[in-house]
Amino acid sequence: MVNRESAGGLCVACLSTNAFNGLCLPCHADLPTNRWHCQSCALPLPYAATGLVCGDCLASPPPFSRTLIPWRYQFPVDGMITRYKYNGQRKFARPLVAGLGQYLSKNLEQKDAIVPDLLIPAPMHHQRRRKRGFNQAQDIAEQLGRQLGIPVASGLVRRKRKVRAQRELNREERLTNLNGVFRIIGTVPERVAIVDDVVTTGATARVLGKALREAGALDIQVWALARTPG
Repeated sequence: MVNRESAGGLCVACLSTNAFNGLCLPCHADLPTNRWHCQSCALPLPYAATGLVCGDCLASPPPFSRTLIPWRYQFPVDGMITRYKYNGQRKFARPLVAGLGQYLSKNLEQKDAIVPDLLIPAPMHHQRRRKRGFNQAQDIAEQLGRQLGIPVASGLVRRKRKVRAQRELNREERLTNLNGVFRIIGTVPERVAIVDDVVTTGATARVLGKALREAGALDIQVWALARTPG
């Protein structure tokens, strides 16, 4: 996932002067790859296996068909995303977004892959966006859109109301917290990808995916930088 054409500058992890997309090769190799995971929601699995679906997705199939997430939300990815998301330090996200773009390109080249018609950033309430200064999901989606040549619809979905911060809640509380919160204000194409920074319980993706499916989407994917181990 390292693009040698983007060489130069300091590594954001160790300050090496031999960085590519913001990370040197040894630090890039240390990123926790989400190699073994649920084929539906990308939940990391504790053992080596391919093509498996986790218990949650078997018991309650999600509205999305596929989740593409290259890393686990562990050191040092968790710290990099935190500094990007809450402190606006975009240099920490640059290597992750570039790596995600390359990961997606590889997956979308497969013969059975479905290429989305539109990227939809997970929306943020305007009050929270004003406080933070930007919506990290929109920022990631716009960069991926440029890399992959897929249009981004930042205003297609809006939040009707402000909700409690999801990080304070468990999975069931998150689903209840988000119930009816999303409003679709435009035409939804058949193939879309929801873009976010981190997937924790999958509650946001499930609720947003359900709203998009009811609005006409036939295939919904979820793309993110990292997935929590569960």
